[in-house]
Amino acid sequence: MKKLVIAALSSVFLLSACGGNNANDASGDLEEQTVVGDDIEGATELTFWNFQELHTQFFEDAVIRWNEENPDRPIQLIAETYPYDQMHNNLLLALQSGSGAPDIADIEISQFANYLQGEVQLEALNDVVEPELDDLITSRFDIYAKDGNYYGIDYHVGATVMFYNEEIMNEAGVDIDSIETWDDYVEAGEQVVANTDAVMTTVESDDHFTFWCLISQRGSDYFDENGDVILDNETNVDTLQFIYDLVYEHEIAEIAPGGYHHAEEYYGFMNDGGAASLMMPMWYMGRFLDYMEDLDGKMQIRPLPMWEEGGNRSAGMGGTGTVVTNQTENSELAKDFLAFAKLSEEGNVKLWEILGFDPPRHDVWDSPAMAEDNRFYQYFHDDIFEILHDIRDEINNLNITEQTTNAQQEINSNVMHSVLRDQSRTSQEALEDAADAIRSRMIE
Repeated sequence: MKKLVIAALSSVFLLSACGGNNANDASGDLEEQTVVGDDIEGATELTFWNFQELHTQFFEDAVIRWNEENPDRPIQLIAETYPYDQMHNNLLLALQSGSGAPDIADIEISQFANYLQGEVQLEALNDVVEPELDDLITSRFDIYAKDGNYYGIDYHVGATVMFYNEEIMNEAGVDIDSIETWDDYVEAGEQVVANTDAVMTTVESDDHFTFWCLISQRGSDYFDENGDVILDNETNVDTLQFIYDLVYEHEIAEIAPGGYHHAEEYYGFMNDGGAASLMMPMWYMGRFLDYMEDLDGKMQIRPLPMWEEGGNRSAGMGGTGTVVTNQTENSELAKDFLAFAKLSEEGNVKLWEILGFDPPRHDVWDSPAMAEDNRFYQYFHDDIFEILHDIRDEINNLNITEQTTNAQQEINSNVMHSVLRDQSRTSQEALEDAADAIRSRMIE
């Protein structure tokens, strides 16, 4: 296995008429290249583009396992990691031009609709997905589908949960299992603020996770099932006002240092015990392990508080669909390998063991392999998947459309910042302006 780290490698994107799937046609900064299976004679070369090196680590393991179990169909995988925007732009351009795309690629959920416009340049994955649907969280596959065809396979469910710092909560005199509704949560937050040096939570002013998961939990979204804009509906306005009130009315929350929950300033704040809880998807567990080591053994995971009795206690957030492009010369092999890596029972166990993700196959959640001790259980606790089983049917579908990227930009750049940080617009004004901006783009 070879690994090449490349800094500031600039090249020109080639739009030549020649065939082939040369991943080196990508322009921009190639951050890392990993070659797996280069020591196997007769291995078929597959190229894989991604924007997250951790995903390469997952596929490294998958290639090694594949080659051991399929000696008659060995693979040499060339995995290349690029900056997020550069990779998505280059992939879209390569598919539109008909040349230069890899065999396999990752596409982030908010970008995915861009690749489903017009004649889809991706291979339909129905032949590998449909036989497994009974054991899958189907909402994680519907978001990558069009006209009855499935085009992407996710890494996780992305179930949103509440991370509690039990040390702070105990100091405040709050039993985290007594928090069932958001009203309970606000009351608990008031106790935290009154009895400790921490705030109850933080909210994002420059990203969408705080807002999107809460409206999804309430059965709303940016768009309805027909693709019409509902960003400014009553539920969404009320939800954004609730987030505002956490900070300025109830005074139990702060804007996340750095503006969002992936900022270096935020990691330091949280690691120092700045907040008693955090709402983020399950995949955020890895951020705790990587950046907040002082919280080891202090954090507990629980379902989200309900908006009303009997309401949903989670929402599926984030996601990256791995696709097979129509420029591959080895479609069957690429699809079989992708299914082996991300749809098989063993592959889903590996998603948990390697990445700490809640895998899309719910039938593995209570398998003995998932219960084996690992660094995630050691940091948090050992009943994580019991909680997931309890909330798995409380995750609404997301309505991903061609305008989802624009909606995210409006939320990230304008709505949250103007309402929470600048306080220059009300929740209703900000969402109406954003909705109007999106509607205007839809008729251009």
